[in-house]
This record gives sequence, C-alpha cells and structure tokens, in this order.
Amino acid sequence: MFKYNCLNPIASVGLDLFSNDYEKVEDLGQADAALVRSAAMHDLELPDCLLAVARAGAGVNNIPLDKCAEKGIVVFNTPGANANGVKELVFAGMLYASRDIVGGIDWCLANQNDENIAKTAEKQKKNFAGTEISGKKLGVIGLGAIGVLVANAAIHMGMDVYGYDPYISVSAAWNLSRSVKHISNVEDIYRECDYITIHVPLLDSTKKMVNAEAIAMMKPNAIVLNFARDLLVDEEAMVEALAAGKIKKYVSDFPNPTTVGAKGCIVTPHLGASTAESEDNCAIMAVREIRDYMENGNIVHSVNFPDCSMGACTTAGRIGILHRNVSGMISQYSTTLGDAGMNIAGMTNKSKGDYAYVLIDVDSPVTDEVIQKLENIEGVLKVRKVK
Repeated sequence: MFKYNCLNPIASVGLDLFSNDYEKVEDLGQADAALVRSAAMHDLELPDCLLAVARAGAGVNNIPLDKCAEKGIVVFNTPGANANGVKELVFAGMLYASRDIVGGIDWCLANQNDENIAKTAEKQKKNFAGTEISGKKLGVIGLGAIGVLVANAAIHMGMDVYGYDPYISVSAAWNLSRSVKHISNVEDIYRECDYITIHVPLLDSTKKMVNAEAIAMMKPNAIVLNFARDLLVDEEAMVEALAAGKIKKYVSDFPNPTTVGAKGCIVTPHLGASTAESEDNCAIMAVREIRDYMENGNIVHSVNFPDCSMGACTTAGRIGILHRNVSGMISQYSTTLGDAGMNIAGMTNKSKGDYAYVLIDVDSPVTDEVIQKLENIEGVLKVRKVK
C-alpha cells in the first residue's frame, strides 16, 4: 500500500486515478509521495519515507530541489498540462494592452447612473481607442509547450511571429509552424517586435534577462507580456521605462508592489493556469507520474533527476537507484548483484547534472540484504526495491 499526501487541493479527476493500492494521508510524515501546487516546501521537514513530489504545474520555485535530490526524492512537474490556459491569457493580455478595454470598462462603471450613457459613450469611446494585433510583429522568447502554442496561434491571427529559443526541443520544433521566423539573437526581438512575450523557466541564467539594456532597445510602442515568472524581468527598470514613455505597456500575471498601480502596467492575479481544464490536466499528469514511479520505477518529467524509463517490469525483480553522477557506480552495482548470484536481465542508466538514476531488472527476487549492500555504496542516495 502506497500513501500520498496533498499539500494543496488537487483536482479529483486526477486523484481518482489512484488505484486501491494507494491511501491518502493527512500527515506528510507518513507519505511515500506528495502532490503540491503552490504550497511552500522549503521550510518543511521532509521525511525519510518520502520518495516523490509531483508539482501540479510547471514552476517549481516552491520546492527545494537540491534538498530533495540529496534525500533521494524525485520531483516531478507537469509541463504542457496548463499550456493552453496560459496561451489564451497571453492573447487576452495582448488585447488589453492594445486596446484600452480596462479603461473603457471602468468608464462604463463610473457612468452607470447616466440615463444617456449610450449617447455619451459614442462621444467618449475615442478616448479608449487602440490598435489591432493583426499585422504586428510578435517576438516569442522560449519555445516550450506554451511558447509554441502562442507562436502558432499568433500566426493564425495574422501576426508576423519571431521565435527565439537556443535550446528548443525536437518535439517543440516539429510542432512549431513553419511560418514562425527563427531568431538566433534575442536582441533582434527586442529591437524589431511590437509585442514581446516571455516563456522561459526561471534559472540563474534567465533571472532579470529583460533588463534595462534590453528595454532600451525596444520600440516606444512595444508591449511586453510576462506570464512566466516576474523575476525574469527587471521590473524596477520596466516601471521606470514606462513612466518615461520609452515603451507602451507591461502585462504581468504576477502582482507585487512594484508593478500594481504603476503607470503602463496591467497586472492580473496569477490567472494563467487558473482554469478548470488546466487544473484537471495538471492533476491527471501528476498522478500518472507518481504512479509510474511508484509502481514501475520510471521517471518521466523530473526536474531534479534524469528521465529514465524501462516500461512495465516483466522480470522477477526491479531495483531503482538514485545516486551521485560519479564514475564507477555501475560496476559496483554489477559486482554487488553478481556476488549475490543475481543475473541482470536489463539495465538503463541516465544522468542529469550532479545526479543520476539507474534501473536494473533481475531474474530473481530482490532480497533486503542486497538492497542494504547497494545502499552502503558511497555515492548512493536512495535504493528502491520496485518489485
């Protein structure tokens, strides 16, 4: 029996996918796996029994990845599950920034008691006039699951689309419209595009990538959209540029004291993935990831360990070993199993940065003694008897 804990409410359509072999517990200290959305985990005590954490969403800033890795806890996320919800809000942001829809709505509310509001509106509407997005240049920085959807949809809306992603995956490249112009220098997007939308993960290398220098390159009518992470933009520099009229608008889905209420800023309360469909999709993917790891030892969509899969186990036993990415580990595992008279029927080993993972299928049942010997090897973080 596996036990799981939900640190946030998780859509029932996902939790319903757990079989009778899973039991929900209220105490994280008793859980083999945890599901989380936005709950902060950095200060939590992570129990030794915890094997996996699944984030029902893409961002994992609320999870201590290195701490989890050192304890042999695999962290999953759900890339692409909420992509359509975010994509749709990006276009809402474009329209809000291009046409003063918010101002128009506020005017209607302020004049709701005017019996002649229809006639008055005809005189006032010129104050809220805007521009159309068709025919404009859109720069998409980051062509992952969301960026590709945004780029392709913009093509269909008549925009001239430029895409920048030096690390684009093969899958994303196949899904990207041939009409999207591939840009090798992000500065070309800053200089040329009327709209710039950011869809990259928050890393040390991307923090405040849209800085004062980047903003200075932009057109005075440029609109910047940030539905990825607020720290990707130097928002102090952005607010200064808006106040000086150097660019037109900044649309962010991450409210904070710097941007809320600032001139030229349109801020929404982190609504990108706040749709019933996105929450369902994320829950479904998160549960499937947990089940595949718990039942088969397979890792798919991990952010702190490498993806590694051998399908369903059809042999007498399977062992999963999380370890440091150092030389000589595989030979020690082989020797340990050989000394125990166990034949390796299949094996795969993958690495990611400082960490690695190996799955080993064997032709005989795995004993606790063998597991203990593997755990005693220097560099091993956690050993699981999957079967």
